[in-house]
Amino acid sequence: MRYRRLSYRYTMTVRSSQSWPIGHDWPGDRARVLAHPRWRPDTDTYETPMALEVIVDLAGVDEDDVELQLFQDALVIEGRRLPAACQEGAVYQAVGIRHGPFRVEVPLPAPVDLERVEARFHRGFLRVTLPKLRASG
Repeated sequence: MRYRRLSYRYTMTVRSSQSWPIGHDWPGDRARVLAHPRWRPDTDTYETPMALEVIVDLAGVDEDDVELQLFQDALVIEGRRLPAACQEGAVYQAVGIRHGPFRVEVPLPAPVDLERVEARFHRGFLRVTLPKLRASG
């Protein structure tokens, strides 16, 4: 797992796209992307008086395929889950496990103590503990 602290605020860019009403034909022979190129793993986030806790379901993801980026105002977790190997000649009957690149963006509701952040994998979950910055004075 790679971890980077960044000394600037996080900005997410959102692209707008034309959506087609259901029931209308697709214009021309142009292909449309119906799925996002990245998926978002299930994530729990809760705040205590002392810290913000983030728990991400990353079953089947190798720890080395995960990167954490801590901005002044957000935590971004990115990585990749590789598809499970199957035997040659096998035919899938159902496909429900998401694989490929993923991304989780968690806004930070309070300043974080960058020196005390902890991240650990356990039983398919990534748990990130972000201690709040103690007020000086």
